[in-house]
Formats: sequence, C-alpha cells, structure tokens
Amino acid sequence: MRTNYFFTSESVSEGHPDKVCDRISDEIVDLIYREAVKTGVDPWSVRIACETLATTNRVVIAGEVRLPPSLMKMDKNGNEIVNPSRFKSAARRAIRNIGYEQDGFHWKTVRIDVLLHAQSAHIAQGVDNASDRQGDEGAGDQGIMFGFACRETPELMPAPIYYAHRILQTLSEARKAGEGEVALLGPDAKSQVTVRYHHGKAAEVTSIVLSTQHLDESWDSEKVRSVVEPYIREALGELPISDDCAWYINPTGKFVIGGPDGDAGLTGRKIIVDTYGGAAPHGGGAFSGKDTTKVDRSAAYAARYLAKNVVAANLAEKCTIQLAYAIGVSQPLSIYVDLHGTGKIKEDEVEKAIRATMDLSPSGIRRHLDLNKPIYAKTAAYGHFGRKAGRDGSFSWERLDLVRPLKQALKS
Repeated sequence: MRTNYFFTSESVSEGHPDKVCDRISDEIVDLIYREAVKTGVDPWSVRIACETLATTNRVVIAGEVRLPPSLMKMDKNGNEIVNPSRFKSAARRAIRNIGYEQDGFHWKTVRIDVLLHAQSAHIAQGVDNASDRQGDEGAGDQGIMFGFACRETPELMPAPIYYAHRILQTLSEARKAGEGEVALLGPDAKSQVTVRYHHGKAAEVTSIVLSTQHLDESWDSEKVRSVVEPYIREALGELPISDDCAWYINPTGKFVIGGPDGDAGLTGRKIIVDTYGGAAPHGGGAFSGKDTTKVDRSAAYAARYLAKNVVAANLAEKCTIQLAYAIGVSQPLSIYVDLHGTGKIKEDEVEKAIRATMDLSPSGIRRHLDLNKPIYAKTAAYGHFGRKAGRDGSFSWERLDLVRPLKQALKS
C-alpha cells in the first residue's frame, strides 16, 4: 500500500444540471412514497425508476412506475394513466428550492413533460414472483454494488470527497441565508480538492478548484475568490491548507449563465460524486429516481452501512465491501470484503459475520434500514454517504448500530 501520495476528488452543487435532474427524480420518489402512506397504499408495493432531462427552460421526466391511485387519472378512452400535474408541481418546487429564477431556466416558466408509464410486467414478475417462491422479494436487476469506509474523517469517508462536498454545502447554506455578497452567487458550482497523504494520513490540501455561478456580471475571478475564500477556509477547518496551495477560483473568468440553460443535465451522471470520489470502486449503477427494490440503490446503501460499521468496530482502518445480485433472486450471489491490509481479523471471517448479522435480500435491506419512506430528495446533492442520520429516517445507512452485532458474530 502506498503511504505518501496525492489524491483528488470533485463535487458539484445542487444547481449543477445533472444534480437538478437527480433532485427532481428523487422528489418524485418521495412524492410516491408520501402519497402511498397518505392514501393507505402499502409502501412496499411502490415501484419507480424515474429519469429526468433538463435543458434551457425544459424538463422531461420519463420512466416506469407503479403508483397509488391518487396519482392516476382516466384518459378519454377510460384507461387509467399517470396524472402529470402532481409530478410537475414537485419538479417546480425542487427547481425553486435550488434557486433557479433566470431567463433560461425559471421554476415558474420552465416547460415540464411527464412521460411516466406503467412498470414492465416482466420486471415486476422478477421482483414480486420471487417473493412468492422465496419468501423475499427478488432483486430488481442484476448488478454489483460497493461500500467503503476509512478513518480519514469523522464520518469515516475519504478526505478529498468529504471536503469537496463541505465547500459547496457551506457556500450553498450561506447563499440561501442571504449572507452579504455570497448571496450574489448562483446555484451552479463545482469544487475539486487535492489532498497530500503522508504515512497514509490526510496531511494537507495542496490545490483547490472552485467554479461558481455568479449573478453580478461585473465580477471577475479575483472578486469571486475574495467572496468565497472565507467559506472555503471554514469548510476545510480541520484540514491544513499548504503554504503553496494552488487556488483556481473561476479559472475561465465569468460564470453567469449556469444550470440547465448553460449545459443539459441528466439523472445519474454524477455517480462518483454520489459515492466516494473515486477512492473506492463503483458498480456503475446510479441511485436517484429509484425505489429500493432496485439494488443499485438499496444494496449500495447496505454495503456502505456494513463497511462503516466494520471500521467503527475497530476491525480495520479501511474496508471495501462488494455485493452481487441477479434479477429475481433474493440473496446476494456473493459477498466480498477487502480490509486493505489493515484488518485485525481475516476477511473471510468478516464475510461470515456479515451474513450472520444482516439479511441482505432487497426486502431484508429495506426492513433493516427502514427505506420505504420519502427520504431521498436530500440525498440528491452533496453525496449519499458521510451524512448525518436524520430523525425522519434519512441516511439510516450511516448509523453505527451494527458494531456490537458484528463483534458478537465474530465471537460465536
């Protein structure tokens, strides 16, 4: 293992075009779960795979759904179809909350097309019929998912992605609070942080990149830096900034036209930002817009939960976990653990302990982490991992309540 090196990760803000799409897709997931509970529909029956595209004053929402009746309507031929009005309202609220009120992308005037349709009967069969045969839902698709944790930050995340997120979150909170000149920043932004590692520990930041939209056309790069630098330093508080750190703030100059008006966005294009910033493997599946029968989402959450608890239990300094699934099959085909040479116990013993402490079928994951809830819009920006578990059940995969069961399983 290398111990002295540099590593870089990037993040994007909630106003980045792709993140606007992730947010809309997850608002729709939340809408369907919320409406199911409100109308007495079993939330376990919810199915959604929703993709969003955004460009200049246009949003297109497409995908497959199984909806509560309250979100349906009859067409002129008496056939039940998706009622688009609630979905359009959810999208407008998301755009408004993000902060888009510019000529080329405004929450009031943007055209929204809803092209959702009923879930494929064959996909439904793979999930639902498996429950009849196996007693548990089958996975909604095949795939491999990874979870990761390490001791570089308080939230057991890699330092570069953790601090790249914190920079943008800090600026977003200040912008929305209307704090002085920072209120003149726009919603669209990207950050990048390079960390120097010494003896395997995050030692200092050696380069900082920030490109942020600004609403005052007279601002140049120097002006933007004067506005944002205090917030960047606040976000990096615990991690030293090297004396010769390279700062690249709006390096191309002006950045006034941003968001979907400046560049088209799509759901699921920021999967490395969503996870570990490239410091750990990624199975390739996006999270946003999917209910949790889709193991792209639920099993990735479970893998992070397991890896974090392994590290928190002091079984290793670093842990990667892979889970593999087949469509219609409930239990994972394989569980793989890598402790990166830092383990205090053998990997195969950890694999056995994992199987003993958590049911990793899709339904088992949903029960254990209580995932059938409207908790997903807040995951759409600043990472799905390394966040605080909420009282509403959000980010339940960040809890550390598996530490004791893992230790007990290893003793037995």
